[in-house]
Amino acid sequence: MIKVKVNLRPIVSKINLPTVLKTTILPGDSIERLFIATQVGEIFYVGNGVIKTFLDIRPRIIKLGVSSGGYDERGLLGLAFHPEFYYNGLFYLHYSVAGTQGPGALPGAFESFKPNPCDSKTLNLKWINRETQYDHMDTVEEWILQSNGQPQKRRTLLNIRRPFLNHNGVNSLNFSPETGKLVLTTGDGGSGYDPFNLSQDNMEIAGKIIEIDVVKNSSIDNPPVVTRFNELPVPIQETLTVIAKGVRNISGISFQKFYNQYIKYVGNVGQDLVESIFSFVQYKPIPVTQLVQAFLMESEPDQEGFINFGWRGWEGAFPTSIIRGCSANPTLDEKTIAYYNEAVKTLVGRLQPITSYFHKDPRPDKFGGTALTGVKPYMGNGIPDLTGSVVFTDLARNEESGPPVRGVLAYTRVRADCKLNDFSVIETDYNFGSQSAYYVNLGTNLDQTKLYLGVYGSMKVADFNQGTIFEIVP
Repeated sequence: MIKVKVNLRPIVSKINLPTVLKTTILPGDSIERLFIATQVGEIFYVGNGVIKTFLDIRPRIIKLGVSSGGYDERGLLGLAFHPEFYYNGLFYLHYSVAGTQGPGALPGAFESFKPNPCDSKTLNLKWINRETQYDHMDTVEEWILQSNGQPQKRRTLLNIRRPFLNHNGVNSLNFSPETGKLVLTTGDGGSGYDPFNLSQDNMEIAGKIIEIDVVKNSSIDNPPVVTRFNELPVPIQETLTVIAKGVRNISGISFQKFYNQYIKYVGNVGQDLVESIFSFVQYKPIPVTQLVQAFLMESEPDQEGFINFGWRGWEGAFPTSIIRGCSANPTLDEKTIAYYNEAVKTLVGRLQPITSYFHKDPRPDKFGGTALTGVKPYMGNGIPDLTGSVVFTDLARNEESGPPVRGVLAYTRVRADCKLNDFSVIETDYNFGSQSAYYVNLGTNLDQTKLYLGVYGSMKVADFNQGTIFEIVP
């Protein structure tokens, strides 16, 4: 693949950890502006070199970083503007709600679970006592920008109880240009290895890509707090369809127009081995009412055309594995399949990735990754070697050279024969000095001709004001 080098042009600095980068045109305005949502609950917009506050919901956000040494995966996770935002002022938020902190679904640290293939109990755990054994509540809300320029909440679409503090998704709300529906991308609920196998369970909200028909009014403005689709009132069930399951953790969904169709791109964050990027055009969403009906009838719904990313049996290109060091040789390790039966069951029905990259890679022109943080198609001509490609970001190089940390920018292309493709690292010339630079977010403008990169100086959301937003330029 062609070696590509780009520049990073700073747009705004000293902001809190960015979770969403996207553009829109404000009602009555004529300029497409970059909007930045931060994990702690701020939304800014930039225009003509000036940054202004659009909305500040920090009092509504759960206290972040308290129980995990400053690290957290909760907060303001999603922002989407209605396709008719310019005319109706509607926008949507996904965030973790203040005052809903719970003890967690399992004792111990949030990532402490690890299955034992020799102990069936660890392979068949159930999430019990959900009303008390949970970590927090996430909500999806509809807001409106009033004629006086002040945003106001209109209604709540979903209230979701989550088992752990991690894997809630990020950049988790987007509108589908195909269906006009709001798309919510949720992670598997957290810990490690999806201990309750929520992502493959058709009744579980966790680990799914869900369409919400915001035109349908369920007449329920404050839904009950739930974890499963069958716990929702029927009028809310009727607004929901499920596009995909088998999600571990995800940085949103992107739509690229291709003639009269749209290619969808998603990235599934790996466990310990591999990060994977998927694409699909055709899909057959299943209405939640059908999923619930099949559950009540103790039957399997028709899943032909339904997207399954394969988690937890598959970590992208590899069966999910447990890694153990080799006592005889510390430089080597052994990898044991964690969920053999599930890997077999999902082998045929799962979607294959278009590219994968690895936490350890012996090839000299590659890198060891940590976590996939953004996937976007690029349709601009400003960087000709990237036109038509899929650009992605990784949080930090998994190198042994030590600090300062550096994130990674790379790209791949979809092959016409749909086979797995390689990827290439995109070189950048920006000098971050001695400061760490975690690549936490990737965004585009409306027609995908510009790319924006969110960089943070720490992995901890509680280390405030260490963020910089760049435009990726030739």
